Amino acid sequence: MNKKIVIGILILVICIIACILIFVLGDNENKTLNTNNSQSEVNNGNVKISDGKVLVVYYSAQNHTEAVAKILAENLNADIFEIVPVDEYTSEDLDWTDDSSRVSMEYSDESLRNVELVSTKVDNWESYDTVLIGYPIWWGVAAWPTNTFVKANDFNGKTVIPFCTSSSSSIGDSGKLLEEQANGGNWLEGHCFSSNASEDEIISWINSL
Repeated sequence: MNKKIVIGILILVICIIACILIFVLGDNENKTLNTNNSQSEVNNGNVKISDGKVLVVYYSAQNHTEAVAKILAENLNADIFEIVPVDEYTSEDLDWTDDSSRVSMEYSDESLRNVELVSTKVDNWESYDTVLIGYPIWWGVAAWPTNTFVKANDFNGKTVIPFCTSSSSSIGDSGKLLEEQANGGNWLEGHCFSSNASEDEIISWINSL
């Protein structure tokens, strides 16, 4: 066989092998990038919820709602704000089985539910596009310190997602009742977590939004 033909065939074979390698390596790189992007979407919930900034606001009487709020904020790359009453509730105040306890008297007399807060002002409030607002359920509604915060802020232009914790109750109409007291906002259906909700349960809810 002519030497030039042999060399030509070898060059052709080398070119074909090089093209195959480039294709295979490039495809693997694209798969890696797609996998990384998929993980980023799962871990960075604000991609799904909103293109803007996310804030998690919560009131927690016995740390259950706080635990959920912190997991939400971490997985959504969100800022967090705690609703704190000036006169914080003690364990005795929260004893709903005692008719003379603070929460029992506030339940019986709605005029006592205007709970003063340490602050209702969130820094750069106007910059948040999505607000998740969490609370424990008291007698089927949001714990009343939450009402004070909602009434004090302008939710116009924001997407609002309520969440709550309860040992036995559902979210019920608590989110809708807060919406009725709010100044504007696009309020979505919320979710109720058990008092000892697992991180997997919370992240699963995030991914469903």
